[in-house]
Amino acid sequence: MPANAHEVYRRYLSAVVLHGQASASAIGLGASDLYAMNLLALGGAMTSGELARRTGLTTGATTRLIDRLERAGHLRRVPDPTDRRRIMLEPAAPATNLDGVHDPARREIGELLASYSPEQLTTLFDYFTRATDAYHRATTELRDHGTAGQSTVDS
Repeated sequence: MPANAHEVYRRYLSAVVLHGQASASAIGLGASDLYAMNLLALGGAMTSGELARRTGLTTGATTRLIDRLERAGHLRRVPDPTDRRRIMLEPAAPATNLDGVHDPARREIGELLASYSPEQLTTLFDYFTRATDAYHRATTELRDHGTAGQSTVDS
């Protein structure tokens, strides 16, 4: 592993976070709003409690987020088809503006990925899949226990 692996990793994460913030701003959303819309677009309809759990926001902050997104026409509240007492949240329309805001990064990353062999791409996408699961576990650990301890990236 390179001696500066920790720095490379932190620069990468910072670039992703900054891109997320710029993407949200470009379509008139806050970063948490865009993140919530991505969760709904990728994961399908969910309750407000599930959205709060997945975003890590308080129930009050989640309610305000839902109200903002509903007023802006990005999501709607619908009855749960299996339990009409429950309300589900779903995107109000296809997430075309969510896809469009990612076009610049998709283009840049697409050009980068074009330089890799099919075998390397398989490895990269295996990494992304496994890293996604690892980040979900790390997020749960941080939310459940606070500080998770020392970094192992540069060891």
